[in-house]
Amino acid sequence: MNVTFFSTQAYDRRSFDEHNRDYAFNIKYLDVQLNEQTAALAKGADAVCAFVNDRINGTIMRHLSDAGVKVIALRCAGFNNVDLAAAKQFNLKVVRVPAYSPNAVAEHAVAMIMALNRKTHKAYNRIREQNFSLNGLLGFDLHGKTVGVIGTGNIGMVFCRIMLGFGCKVVAFDVQENEHLTASGVQYLPLNEVLSASNIISLHCPLNEHTRYIINQDSIEKMQEHVMLINTSRGGLIDTKAVVKGLKSGKIGSLGIDVYEQEEDLFFRDLSDTIIEDDVISRLSSFPNVLITAHQGFFTKEALAEIAETTLSNLKAFKNGEKLVNEIQMK
Repeated sequence: MNVTFFSTQAYDRRSFDEHNRDYAFNIKYLDVQLNEQTAALAKGADAVCAFVNDRINGTIMRHLSDAGVKVIALRCAGFNNVDLAAAKQFNLKVVRVPAYSPNAVAEHAVAMIMALNRKTHKAYNRIREQNFSLNGLLGFDLHGKTVGVIGTGNIGMVFCRIMLGFGCKVVAFDVQENEHLTASGVQYLPLNEVLSASNIISLHCPLNEHTRYIINQDSIEKMQEHVMLINTSRGGLIDTKAVVKGLKSGKIGSLGIDVYEQEEDLFFRDLSDTIIEDDVISRLSSFPNVLITAHQGFFTKEALAEIAETTLSNLKAFKNGEKLVNEIQMK
């Protein structure tokens, strides 16, 4: 079975090569993104493997179908970048990795909270410059604070449990309540009440038509003064320009983001010798109370291994005509 990978990095190749020993697929790795200009590179492939920032719209679906592709394997959980209606139209199967390592992303969200609160990133740079002053590094006890969690799926559930372990009060919003979290002490509330009650708000919901810009000017106004906002899910959950206004006014006391709405032009690349033309990300980077990481939350050894194994298992099931347990279909 011939598989063309798009948007690959060296660590992708190492991980998939190791796990492919048990599958023996013929893999071609490409570092370019999958788009309308590069889709033709999949010619001769039975399958393509795509990542979070590959835009797979109807035009690309048509190109892939014409090239002979029969299945699209996403090596990620999110699929908001895929036109499922077009996939059905061109008879292309779409599979994904629904849960590679909830712990990895949840722990990264906690790491961002700790860094922003105790300013460890600033302290690290100070010490390297032989500045041992504590001025400007004041934080607060997490114990006893109220943490609002929007989305309590696999990642949100792990995050809730970690914050409960810190002694935080955890309130949550989700369309479906998790009875195990309720039994552990998590209190489910309407979204507006979560926003107004929380000292820290962390986003763990998927991006869809109901959640796009769930954090906007109106929702920010409902938050407490100097709230900490964390997003390790999808960039489109927040209206970044509204968040910039919130930072400037002081309504948002600190911001940690591992995702960004326009990240496909930035993340997973070395742009250190490049002038960044994105004025919004440049403005965010200028705030001393903003911490940005480049979609790093998933990046652990365990997660990479699970991504590779599940992706290859999905492809094997398709090849053998077996049930695709991780298939995504148009509802």
